[in-house]
Amino acid sequence: MMVFCLLVAALSSPVVTEEWKADVVNFLDALVSSCVVVPCSFTHPRGPLPTSRLRGIWHRSTNHKEYIYNEDNTLIVDSFRGRTKLLGALGQNNCTLEIIDIKDHDNGPFCFRIELAKTSTDTSTTDKFSFVEQCVQFKMLTDPPKPILNHAKTAIQNHPYTVTCSVTHTCPSHMPKLTWNKGTADMATEIHREVQRGLWEVQSILTFIPEEKDDHTDVTCTAAFHEKPESSETMTLYVKRAENYNHIIIPTVVGIGTAVLFGVFCILMVKKYKTRIAELQRRDGSVLNRLSRMSRRIRSDGPGPSHSDQRRSIWSRFSRRPKGEMLDLDHMPNNVKSKSCADGKISKPRFPSPKRYLLLLNLTSK
Repeated sequence: MMVFCLLVAALSSPVVTEEWKADVVNFLDALVSSCVVVPCSFTHPRGPLPTSRLRGIWHRSTNHKEYIYNEDNTLIVDSFRGRTKLLGALGQNNCTLEIIDIKDHDNGPFCFRIELAKTSTDTSTTDKFSFVEQCVQFKMLTDPPKPILNHAKTAIQNHPYTVTCSVTHTCPSHMPKLTWNKGTADMATEIHREVQRGLWEVQSILTFIPEEKDDHTDVTCTAAFHEKPESSETMTLYVKRAENYNHIIIPTVVGIGTAVLFGVFCILMVKKYKTRIAELQRRDGSVLNRLSRMSRRIRSDGPGPSHSDQRRSIWSRFSRRPKGEMLDLDHMPNNVKSKSCADGKISKPRFPSPKRYLLLLNLTSK
């Protein structure tokens, strides 16, 4: 019976050590003069309770009385007063802590403790537990992390170009602000996401249309953290001229057009000269026939007379007398020859006039 009573008492005990649990990120980066958020959640054996019956406290691991956060602001140590607050609701088992204006000595470790009040009006607590095995410690950063730029190696002229700037941080309640030295604010899109528990990332996606004048210019992304610590990253923009085939198309079209026009011109000229030649052939057909007969005669008779022989033949042609008008003096008696010559009755050869001679010579040469 005694053993049974002990078991019932143990089961009904309001505090069971194994059921007090907390989940705290153990190591975080903290940027000096900025802020840090410590994700924290817990459970307790009493089941769901309203926030009014729960008391959350953060203290140094080495001294449970050195509070860095307490609902009673007067109980907080001077070095942390006004710099800490709970971001979560204790009634939802959320004990997330925010510390602003980080000092270089705020390295921790810091632990969370939960206290259960009797009632909403009775602030005295009956159950309390410190999670000294689940504490957080900070790595102090004196310089802000630099943004990371992701982009294509080369931009193309007059084509959309995108650059992504991202930076990690540990203070989602006061996220860094990313700005660009190029474009306007409405050209950038921001994205916030949790990389892992206790670490967040903010991204800014800039899209713009590069021009030829933007070649070899700098694109800078600046990250401004809480309380103004800044860092920046710069890239050099290389703009490639857009593919333009006008330098090939235009000369080709001009060359083809010129060739077509020249061909049409040649065809028209050939037609025109063919018509002209046909007219000349019809007009000068007799002359061509005459020349053809003369050429055939020359080929059949062999080499023609020389120029001097032609002149003699022409002269002899017009200087010959008819047979009836010429006298054969060789067969005449001497007395008749002398008489006839003496009487002046011997006929003389007739010569053409110069005008007629020239006319005949011209016709013969044709």
